[in-house]
Amino acid sequence: MSSVTTSTPSAAPRRAMLTDPGYQAFVILRVGFTVAPILFGLDKFANLLVDWPVYLAPWIDDLVPGSAQAAMYAVGAIEIVAGLAVALAPRFGGWLVAGWLAGIIVNLLTIPGHYDIALRDFGLLLGAVALARLAQRYHAEQRP
Repeated sequence: MSSVTTSTPSAAPRRAMLTDPGYQAFVILRVGFTVAPILFGLDKFANLLVDWPVYLAPWIDDLVPGSAQAAMYAVGAIEIVAGLAVALAPRFGGWLVAGWLAGIIVNLLTIPGHYDIALRDFGLLLGAVALARLAQRYHAEQRP
């Protein structure tokens, strides 16, 4: 007769991880870059926060088929997917969000009067890169 033994992982390593400032930064960035893109993506369909088509450069509006609002629907869908990618695969999702923000920055730099928003988005891009780098270390460690 044999008995099956199961080992339960000690709570000490998990507790130590939760007190690690680097891990805390990873969790904060992961939650932020999951929630924000999803909320902003959903708002592209409602325009509750802002009139989003105003932030589409005329040259991009000329390139894409349909109206500026139709382009914002596509942008919203991409942002929702990017937020979900961060939630599910932060090592990939962080880089996806950083790349998306780089495109937004190029768009904004071509619209006079939107340079302050481009600068803000550059700060967000740096945060997304930091998330991707932290995920390289911490995402694998949190899996059993």
